[in-house]
Amino acid sequence: MLVRREQPGDVEIVRGIVAAAFAHPEAPERVPVEVTLLDGLRADGGWLPALSLVAEPAGGEVMGHVVCTRGTIDKTPALGLGPLTVRPDWQRRGVGKALMHTVLGAADALGEPLVALLGDPGYYGRYGFQPSSAYGITPPNPLWGTYFQVRTLSAYRPCIGTFTYAEPFNRL
Repeated sequence: MLVRREQPGDVEIVRGIVAAAFAHPEAPERVPVEVTLLDGLRADGGWLPALSLVAEPAGGEVMGHVVCTRGTIDKTPALGLGPLTVRPDWQRRGVGKALMHTVLGAADALGEPLVALLGDPGYYGRYGFQPSSAYGITPPNPLWGTYFQVRTLSAYRPCIGTFTYAEPFNRL
């Protein structure tokens, strides 16, 4: 498997993967909110091309995608991760794990201080994510509690405040 930066020719493929992975079983014609979010982030929301990655098997077609976009903790730059998506027929085969490790390594190499996300602590804890409260970081929505998590990177310096995602997240 190769994890690489997304290229312009991957955009529609990634959009299709996100639509398939987040499809609503009772309304398959409905565009999932994650697709709308990705479109908004690409258009005007802190998109960081170096942190938009795809996974593909040797000689195959793209099977997964992850992106980090610009967020802040008060005025301190940080990253918001998501969506992380794997094509349904490739799920539970290590693709998400490869994407996660690669995007965290890339963010660290770029000198980013931390990555934040909203997700299952049982799943994301294996990648070093911890509840944001452990670092004095308040989630955008206090009701998210332990589901709002952060992973510090090498450039991390303690900062306290409220995390803010890129603007398209506010439209969800």
